[in-house]
Amino acid sequence: MTIGPLIRMPIIKDLVVDMTNFYNQYKSIDPWLKRKEAKPPGTKEYYQSQEDRKKIDGLYECVLCACCATMCPSYWWNHQHYLGPAVLMQAYRWVIDSRDQATAERLEKLSGAYTLNKCYQIGTCTVTCPKGLNPKMAIHQLKGIAAEYEHAKAEWAV
Repeated sequence: MTIGPLIRMPIIKDLVVDMTNFYNQYKSIDPWLKRKEAKPPGTKEYYQSQEDRKKIDGLYECVLCACCATMCPSYWWNHQHYLGPAVLMQAYRWVIDSRDQATAERLEKLSGAYTLNKCYQIGTCTVTCPKGLNPKMAIHQLKGIAAEYEHAKAEWAV
């Protein structure tokens, strides 16, 4: 086994790489719960059903190591614009969270040439993930949700 810095990332020193672009891309998806209504007085948490909670299993465990992003051909060629598998998987995590109330806003942020459409479902991201997560499937699901949203948006315009 060979240990080295993340490939295709700017090397700062030895095994240390500059992940500024990666973390800025992560920040761009607003990775926090967004609510339009405040909690009722005396409430400390937003509860969700066990079924809704299970939907985010395999998504929230991502440690943002960027292994999947550095192995993604689309990210190699467009790393300044394409969000990459880790960030898109986290975007999916927030889109499907039943406690979040900003789904439309999140999907709007994901529209554009360098977001979902640059994922060609090659799958190197999933093979590479040290946590055994499946960014390829998450992006596939997110593409479906985004397509439904775009279709509904087109119908609203009529």
